[in-house]
Formats: sequence, structure tokens, C-alpha cells
Amino acid sequence: MPTLDTQTWIVIAVVIVALLAIAAWFIYQRTQSRKLQERFGPEYDRTVDRLGSQTKAEAELRARERRVEKFNIVPLARAEATRLSQSWNALQQRFVDDPKGAVVQADALVRELMQKRGFPMGDFERRAADISVDHPTVVENYRAAQTIAERAARNEADTEELRSAVIHYRAIFDELLEVGETPADRTTPVREMASHA
Repeated sequence: MPTLDTQTWIVIAVVIVALLAIAAWFIYQRTQSRKLQERFGPEYDRTVDRLGSQTKAEAELRARERRVEKFNIVPLARAEATRLSQSWNALQQRFVDDPKGAVVQADALVRELMQKRGFPMGDFERRAADISVDHPTVVENYRAAQTIAERAARNEADTEELRSAVIHYRAIFDELLEVGETPADRTTPVREMASHA
């Protein structure tokens, strides 16, 4: 029975190492994809559908993460959060008399809240993409509200749709409303303070 020479063993070893490297790369890629899917939730699938490629979508989502890491997102001072919450409550009360105006004001309040927290104020798609990094479950609310607001601007949205827009804006408003601690607040959890604001 012939024995394998040294050169054949080297070729076999190189092939095995190459196969192991390919398997490791494949496992790494799947792990990275799974992490992005978990972080972005429905936004992952939306981006894949929009770009038509998982590879392109994942590159876009990673770019969003890198961009948002550079932002200085800060919680609100208690007084600022209280003022914004009071403005929100006032717009809800005005909805009956001026539903379209309430939607315009809801959009303005969400933008103001984002700006106060440190989000840059680019175009709508950029704002939605930025929010999706840390708030993927409510970014669809923001998109839905914006779509209705655009229809309202063309006088194509009825009162029920305007009500839905305000509800969608409220979801993103509540998600982004985060109050920072002052030295006197150190014993009160941040989320509890936000819920009382």
C-alpha cells in the first residue's frame, strides 16, 4: 500500500486550513447578521427590502451605527422634559379643534425633542435612520406619522388618520423623552422621572 509523501500531506493540511477558515468566516458573518437583526428588528428587514440585498443592507446598518456613535446624545434636564410634556398635553387638547394643526405641532415637538437630545436635524430619512439605531421598535411609528403628515399637507388625510399620526408621534415622543439626573435626583430612577414628567 503506497504511503502519502510529505508534499501530499502539506496539500491536505492547506486544504483543511482553508476549509476551516471559510467555515469560521461563514460563522462570523452569520453571527454579525444575527446581531444586526436583533438590534434593528423590523428595520433590518425593511432595509434589506429597500436595498434589495442583505450585504448592502448590513453595510448601511453598520454605517448608521458608526454615525450615531459620534453623536453626543444626552438626556433632558427635568425642566426641559416637563416643558415639552406640557406642550404635548396642550397639543392633544387642541386636537379636537384643529387636528391638522395638532399633527404639525406633534412633528415640531418630536423634532425639538430630538434636537435637544443631540440628534442632528438632517432630512426625514436621515433622522429616521439615526433613531433606528437605538430605537428600532418605534421608528416605524415615526415613518407612519410622517407619511400621514405629508398627506395632511396635501389635504388628503381625514380626521381618523390625523388621530393616528398623533398617536404615532406620541410613541416616538415617549420613547425619546429621557430625563437626566441632577444631584438631588440620584435616588429616583431615570425612567420613573420620565414617566412623571
